Amino acid sequence: MRGGLSLEPLDMVGVQIPHHFRCPISLELMRDPVTVSTGQTYDRSSIEPWIAAGNTTCPVTRAPLLDSALIPNHTLRRLIQSWCVANRHSGVERIPTPKQPADPSRVRALLSQAASTSSSAAAPRLSALRRLRALARDSDKNRALIASLDARPLLLDVLFADPRAESSELEHEALALLAMLQLAEPECASVASDPDRVAFLTGLLFHPCAEVRINAAALIEAAVAGVRSPELRARVSGAAGVFEGVVGLLQDCAGCPRALKAGARAAFALCLVKPTRHRAVAAGAAAVLVDRLGDLERGDAERGLATIELLCRVPAGCTALAGHALSAPLLVRMILKVSDRATEYAAGALLALCSASEQCRREAVAAGVLTQLLLLVQSDCTERAKRKAQLLLKLLRDSWPEDSIGNSDDYGCSEVVVPF
Repeated sequence: MRGGLSLEPLDMVGVQIPHHFRCPISLELMRDPVTVSTGQTYDRSSIEPWIAAGNTTCPVTRAPLLDSALIPNHTLRRLIQSWCVANRHSGVERIPTPKQPADPSRVRALLSQAASTSSSAAAPRLSALRRLRALARDSDKNRALIASLDARPLLLDVLFADPRAESSELEHEALALLAMLQLAEPECASVASDPDRVAFLTGLLFHPCAEVRINAAALIEAAVAGVRSPELRARVSGAAGVFEGVVGLLQDCAGCPRALKAGARAAFALCLVKPTRHRAVAAGAAAVLVDRLGDLERGDAERGLATIELLCRVPAGCTALAGHALSAPLLVRMILKVSDRATEYAAGALLALCSASEQCRREAVAAGVLTQLLLLVQSDCTERAKRKAQLLLKLLRDSWPEDSIGNSDDYGCSEVVVPF
């Protein structure tokens, strides 16, 4: 079907969908037909919410559902796929063969195998973890199922079986799977409160394998963000080498989006701890964040800008950022480019830098900050962002070229009034 279009567009182009190919609930072409205990077939995406809502009857027959089992109707799905191929000249795309959800009993067996210590051989445990990881990659539902079966405490035990020893492939697989699951606060606390566990993860940030480093950064970020205790957060952010490891990940894996994401998120979480921000600066976080900011995706670009603003609140961080030739021009370009939140962070960082450095003021003006700020104060951006822009405009007023406003072609009027 055309990108999952509903029946109406297909009917409008003259494609008549066979009645038995339509889901009785959504009335749309079924993509993953499944049969319930009454023998009625539905699209999985329609019947699962019906059952999850607590309904115990078949939507069509109203007969009681003896169980919640959904049996894939492979024959019907193949017929639908053949019909799609036969109608491809009308713009109908063949539906992909869906990956089936993991079987809970199978997941339990794999978790039990992964946790087994009855044999000294690690191969069966490693095999089980790899299969679990493959299932987790397939879908959010599989990840939710794995997590619901108490996998996270088990995986933490595997990962930190001996945190003072050199890491093994078994531990790397447990780490990779943990990085795909959302940890609860007690689990995050179990990591953050144990110096040996924190040191173990920090050491993995320097592992030769990039994937191990990425997963270690992801778990460090989860541990810091997942605890409320300032003391526990400070334990992680104050660990020897943690900032150097995160900065190294951002420096060494510039071409890997996953590495940039993990590094940017870990840096932000660690820099939220105020007493250790100077350690981030000493590790070179300011420069590497400026260098990588343009490569980050939207959400992570917000975090990158937020981290830069946090570092601006540390005198050493402000000095380091002011000394980077790209800081001011890059922050100017980020205004109104990514999101309202990102604009607020960029304006705040610029305000701090321009307040501390005359050179930054000149660089910001040369990069066109005046135009950006005037657009910002007239936009629908946040009030905090507008206030920062107004303060920055006032600060930069003496640096404006005399004809910078009057001769601007960026506005529909010859004069723009900015309230100070």
